[in-house]
Amino acid sequence: MLLLFIFSLVAYLLGSLSSAIIVSQCAGLADPRTQGSGNPGASNILRIGGKKLAGIVLLGDLLKGWIPVMLAKLVGLPLASLAWVAFFAFIGHLYPVFFSFRGGKGVATALGGLLALAWPVGLIGVLSWGLALFLFRYISVASMLAAVVTFFYVFYVYSFPVYLPIFLMTVLLIARHFSNIQRLFQGTEPRLTRTNLNQKK
Repeated sequence: MLLLFIFSLVAYLLGSLSSAIIVSQCAGLADPRTQGSGNPGASNILRIGGKKLAGIVLLGDLLKGWIPVMLAKLVGLPLASLAWVAFFAFIGHLYPVFFSFRGGKGVATALGGLLALAWPVGLIGVLSWGLALFLFRYISVASMLAAVVTFFYVFYVYSFPVYLPIFLMTVLLIARHFSNIQRLFQGTEPRLTRTNLNQKK
């Protein structure tokens, strides 16, 4: 129990390091929470800073989910505990203590945690996200559908102690996309196109 507490705390603190805000500061950009969609994540950095910066942010967000779970796995924590460590890294991204508890949506951080938890789970997330993005061209839709598909896979394969934190992650991730859902119904949610991909390098 003590190890779970320690790793959960470490995961939360790592999750609280907002890659988007840090990269924006280093690149001389404004706080991403005040630009574009207002979300401090890779998709918003893609819009306001270009592909290279977005790639750095994506990698940073993946790693802060992957690292604490992998470290916890190396010391022998059971699978259910690893799922909670992934959850707290995700919570850190959503509510970062270092940035006034105003964080992002947690998609990449959740994926990083799931890849460390069990790579087939992460692979399901990646494949379902990619397929949904190809079909619908909305990053938000792809993220929400991937979260739901991944949860149902975990629900089918694993027991309650493992799928409970994954369920909570799924609910929170969808809730964080509320503004995207509103824009989808209003017809104002931006699609991902070759044009907006090539606006900035």
